Amino acid sequence: MTRIGPNTVLPARRTPVVLTAADGERLAGELALPAETDPTATVVLVHPNPTGGGSMDTHLIRKAAARLPALAGIATFRFNTRGTVSESGTSTGTHDDGGAERHDIDAALAFVAEAGLPEVWLAGWSFGTDLVLMHGLRPTVAGALLLAPTLRRSQPEHLAAWAGSGKPLRCLIPEFDDYVRPDAARTHFAAIPQAEVIPFPACKHLFVGHADPALDALVDLVAPHIPPPPPREW
Repeated sequence: MTRIGPNTVLPARRTPVVLTAADGERLAGELALPAETDPTATVVLVHPNPTGGGSMDTHLIRKAAARLPALAGIATFRFNTRGTVSESGTSTGTHDDGGAERHDIDAALAFVAEAGLPEVWLAGWSFGTDLVLMHGLRPTVAGALLLAPTLRRSQPEHLAAWAGSGKPLRCLIPEFDDYVRPDAARTHFAAIPQAEVIPFPACKHLFVGHADPALDALVDLVAPHIPPPPPREW
């Protein structure tokens, strides 16, 4: 067996996808399914702000898609929001700071629904957490994981809507985050009774050096039948 490292890509059935949003923009994406079995759950991965270099290839997003189908039997769908360019593809349109991106979230959720994928969860990171909070509360969504939420665009009414849904919301908060640190997160997310706030000691906004526990928290939420932690070797 070999230690799973930062660039390890485990076996999966990977398919490039091009979504067409309601306003005509074309979004590059990738669906990854377990290599030999049907998935037990699905995670739609929503990346950080492209104006700061975020994309479907940002390290936590890429690592989730590279590992989770094999380690946890989870289907992953990652995509570039409008105006985002990365190694895995180019999405047309112009970044709208969370406004028109509602069409991108809708297109991603429509895709996984049409594909017949099971139990859909959202996982957003940084800017992606605002997209999840603002646009991701849909009947087909089981719940969400927020990595380093910024709360820069989402409003109290979005938190209230999630609270009313009763759907699980797990928030991973770096101790030294640039935007929202654990004490502030506890205050903000107190508006959502079912929200879990999990501090990440000695961690910064980019989760460098903390990818494994972050992905462990995602697997524990989405696939609780998998004994923790998932394997570190393959």
